[in-house]
Amino acid sequence: MENLKNESIEVKLLLDAIYMKYGYDFRNYSKASIKRRIEGFLSQSGIGSISFLQHEILYNQVLFGKLLSQLSVNVTQMFRDPDFYSALIKHVIPELKKKKIIKIWHAGCSTGEEVYSLAIILKEEGLYNKCRIYATDMDEIVLQKAKKAIYPIKYIQEYTLNYNKAGGQKSFNDYYTAKYDFAMLDSGLKENILFSNHNLASDSVFGEMDIIICRNVMIYFDRELQERAFKLFKDSLCARGILCLGSKETIRISEYSDAFEDIVAPQKIYRLTK
Repeated sequence: MENLKNESIEVKLLLDAIYMKYGYDFRNYSKASIKRRIEGFLSQSGIGSISFLQHEILYNQVLFGKLLSQLSVNVTQMFRDPDFYSALIKHVIPELKKKKIIKIWHAGCSTGEEVYSLAIILKEEGLYNKCRIYATDMDEIVLQKAKKAIYPIKYIQEYTLNYNKAGGQKSFNDYYTAKYDFAMLDSGLKENILFSNHNLASDSVFGEMDIIICRNVMIYFDRELQERAFKLFKDSLCARGILCLGSKETIRISEYSDAFEDIVAPQKIYRLTK
């Protein structure tokens, strides 16, 4: 019992040190999830204790970068949860077609696969040229990967299946060029995407967005940080703006629940009521 208490103290001190030194705020992430990731990093790096890790990352920015990638949640794929994209095409795209300019914030974009999935849908629906997509993440390493839009070819078969299930209108291989062991996405998909650094735990409102997509990110937040993110999204949406969450997330447990109505409840697609 005493060891668990000491470990909790060590984790808290490590997260405090990361915030004070580098400005990344993991203090309100799920304690169990963060602890597992720290323990995994200790095992991989051969560092003996959390306390020693704290000392090392304060003076070794390269090591901190490796730890940051471990702490950040970067599980993603193209057209992840195809039913979500099907619902987007059926219920959201018709509303977007009424707008002259469409502003989209994709928060927690990771390495970009889901951002480019959205771009493909917008292309096929004839909307891409009037869209501005702001794709953000707090991890600069994954943002650089997202900007390159180059992914291992071994995933392409799965991405193709997802694309077809989502309701893709063309052949998925129209959107990439295979070279050696990698697939490079069509550069045209990047034209209206701006990748930038933003931290949901500490940064401010992002602007008047027509749509905010933040999927499978907040499951790693504690309740306090979830509430902060929900308020941030509410304040960043335009009137009647649309919020899209992940399959295991819901606005209905939030104090901001009454500010949103369901568009497609099973797919966690909501509309701001004002």
